[in-house]
Amino acid sequence: MARFVRHGAVLIEAEENFLKQTYRNRAVILTANGPEALVIPVVKGKTSKQRIKDLELSYDIPWQHVHWQAIVSAYQSSPFFELLQDDFLPFYQKKYRFLLDYNDQLLRVILDLLEINTPVGFTEAFEAIPAGAQNLREAIHPKPQRAEIDPTFTPVCYQQVFNDRFEFIPNLSIIDLIFNCGPESYEILAKSGGIKLTGQ
Repeated sequence: MARFVRHGAVLIEAEENFLKQTYRNRAVILTANGPEALVIPVVKGKTSKQRIKDLELSYDIPWQHVHWQAIVSAYQSSPFFELLQDDFLPFYQKKYRFLLDYNDQLLRVILDLLEINTPVGFTEAFEAIPAGAQNLREAIHPKPQRAEIDPTFTPVCYQQVFNDRFEFIPNLSIIDLIFNCGPESYEILAKSGGIKLTGQ
């Protein structure tokens, strides 16, 4: 998310084939037992290659209820959960058809809460090597060995829930930062990305 602070505009890849085991349909939160991945199930297509903009969410299992209960259990004691939970609850009640639409609407809520005004659009054609743009499609990955090292990014520590059990755990879902830090979240993102804010 710190990259949204750094860049003047962002294009979300809409034309690529869906890649499994990536953050395209998952997030990691911090629970009493440690980091936990919340994976959104998708409808399997007739072929292994499905464009991400055509990928539909599956409701064969009650993942929305399960995910929300996990979030409540993890963050109900955090400083800003009670204030901000209603911004996120609709994403665990409304049944979106497409993963891309779900992600887009959730992203816009998050950007609004963080007061990040970076323009966001979608690609209209797939380019393996995008012209005139920095390719970050594989920069952030759940598997550390596949993630790209960003020399400009150093996570700034902040108070997390369960800090009595765990040392600071970086690179969790953005909701970890938002529920724990509220209005200070933007500043923490900027500092993590090596961005000097005006007046500091």
